[in-house]
Amino acid sequence: MPFSWDFPYPSQRMPILARNVVATSQPLAAQAGLDALRRGGNAVDAALATAITLTVVEPTSNGLGSDAFCILWDGTRLHGLNASGRAPKALTPERFAGLTRMPTIGWDPVTVPGAVSAWGALSERFGRLPFAELFTAAIRYARDGYLVSPVTALAWRYAEQRYAAFPSFGATFLPDDRAPRPGERFRCPDMAASLEAIAETRGAAFYRGALAERIAAHAAATGGLLTVDDLASHAPEWVTPLSQEYRGYALHEIPPNGQGLAALITLGILRHLELARYPVDSADSIHLQVEATKLAFAEAHRHIADPAWMEVPPEALLDEAFLAERARTIRMDQAQFPQSALPTDHGTVYLTAADADGRMVSYIQSNYMGFGSGIVVPGTGISLQNRGAGFRLEAGHPNRVAGGKRPYHTIIPGFVTQAGRPVMSFGVMGGHMQPQGHVQMMVRLFDHGQNPQAASDAPRWYVEENLTDLALEPSSAPEVIAELQRRGHHVTPNLPPGRFGGAQLIYRLEDGYCAGTDWRKDGQAVGF
Repeated sequence: MPFSWDFPYPSQRMPILARNVVATSQPLAAQAGLDALRRGGNAVDAALATAITLTVVEPTSNGLGSDAFCILWDGTRLHGLNASGRAPKALTPERFAGLTRMPTIGWDPVTVPGAVSAWGALSERFGRLPFAELFTAAIRYARDGYLVSPVTALAWRYAEQRYAAFPSFGATFLPDDRAPRPGERFRCPDMAASLEAIAETRGAAFYRGALAERIAAHAAATGGLLTVDDLASHAPEWVTPLSQEYRGYALHEIPPNGQGLAALITLGILRHLELARYPVDSADSIHLQVEATKLAFAEAHRHIADPAWMEVPPEALLDEAFLAERARTIRMDQAQFPQSALPTDHGTVYLTAADADGRMVSYIQSNYMGFGSGIVVPGTGISLQNRGAGFRLEAGHPNRVAGGKRPYHTIIPGFVTQAGRPVMSFGVMGGHMQPQGHVQMMVRLFDHGQNPQAASDAPRWYVEENLTDLALEPSSAPEVIAELQRRGHHVTPNLPPGRFGGAQLIYRLEDGYCAGTDWRKDGQAVGF
């Protein structure tokens, strides 16, 4: 066994051990995926049923207007899918003259939603069940209602004021002019009808049919630039994941425009620092991980963009000599503060599924910030993401906003192999936290032999978007906090759990899987 079965941290969870498993942030969605497996579907069907259901039961983080990324093991090899959308073709930098940052609400940050296209592409290439069957639970919950879970209800309350200026948002997601409370029933018949149209047309209605026309018409009537042509031009892209070796294992990430490269750079730097010699929760271990993370984000912020606009290839940022040189700049006794300002993201769902035949799926789907832009297409239940907020406005920057371009993306699925064989599908949802979470899971499992649930339960650290401040969970040891402060870290202790993301992990055993799920979310790991 490659890891310990000890559980050294307080937790509300135990791992699930089974030959078919699903883990995600909302129990009803996890069970929808499990039901797909019980009906003869494979891990891809389970992942899609889960993802589709999440748009209904966790609308605070994703929806029909989301983007998506996926890494999957088909039983033989690894595949990557980039289903992120592009900015409307008519969008130009001049629209934002006088601003220093991209807007985060309204039509300006809306890009073409890609999640629906991911569902169709994954089902067509790897699924076993009929496409329409994947929508059964989602349509039922949207039409008949479901009881809102506690963490989701808390996030929903934040939306009451944020989107107060958008009448169609309130009409759809604020029944009785407020967010539903934990345990209250929420229904969205408009979303049920949209899901039925998507199911019946394998997604064509969303990009080239009635739903596309309604999206474009609402944009034209309310100041948006998104057109029927923008939607019809969208297509997901199959990609080869990038990887970084670490402690005999390989972490795989989707290449840019996603920020997975930041996790690979961090691990590449840590390879040169003999991290395993320091105790797992010590100040020394956290200090080195934090310093490597800040260096990685400084590079990511400067370089990651739509690959067609990047000035250096991603592989150059993973060059061994370059990473060794970056590692040599780290001081053990003193924190450093490379300058950057990355966008935040608190509107993401992650899920993972695996089946008895060996397929494993790592999948992530997101509105970006909460419900996204605040734009809800009347009568459809479609909340449009605000991914365009990830663009930059500086002239000459590779990630500068432009029509037809994909923005810097925070959502990243992770996958681990060893000697070309699958080991773990995992993710840590939560914007800027995501690469940091991937690194922390890798270190805990492969430097220190913790099992997936223990690695998820453990206290986390979080380098803030300014790359200056460091947040630590309340369970962090006081002496560790004091030592990090002595080294010059600007430590903010006792922040709420939502700041530190939500992990879901499935680790392959000799016969079956071990699945862990994060206590910081409503989630559940299920299996049989």
